[in-house]
Amino acid sequence: MPELQRLHAGHAQEVLAFELANRAYFAASVSDRGDEFFARFAERYDALLAEQENGVCAFHVLVAEDGSVLGRFNLVDIEDRTAQLGYRIAQHAAGQGLATAAVRELCGAAAARYGLRTLLAATAHENAASRKVLTKAGFTLLGPADPADLGGRPGTWYRRSVEEGDR
Repeated sequence: MPELQRLHAGHAQEVLAFELANRAYFAASVSDRGDEFFARFAERYDALLAEQENGVCAFHVLVAEDGSVLGRFNLVDIEDRTAQLGYRIAQHAAGQGLATAAVRELCGAAAARYGLRTLLAATAHENAASRKVLTKAGFTLLGPADPADLGGRPGTWYRRSVEEGDR
């Protein structure tokens, strides 16, 4: 059974493999990370770990039994007991309920581990799968998202209050 794990240095190669294998799939619904992301992956990865160490963000990966990364689930811009949720799931793992389960688990961790009370998430209108994940995980419609927040795509913000024990 896949396990949601806090990101650490040992995940780097599997995270890179995940991003490369799913690059075209992700680009269909979210902005492409660009060649620079991959060219400077090690440097960027180290910067993410430093942000996490400083409490600005909390990064997680959904790890399969074989050690491969199935998804990334992140809490970013942590401030005033609020954070933004971002996530992506591998193409071969989509549609199996894994993203919804991981988001629900992260909602519980957001309260219990990070002391958060509110999570925000934005998704593009055309990303029906992401809207479905958020709704199933207890997020409610908040309002329109600035297209600049979504790589130039129109979208919507969602919100969820979290408490310890949430799933």
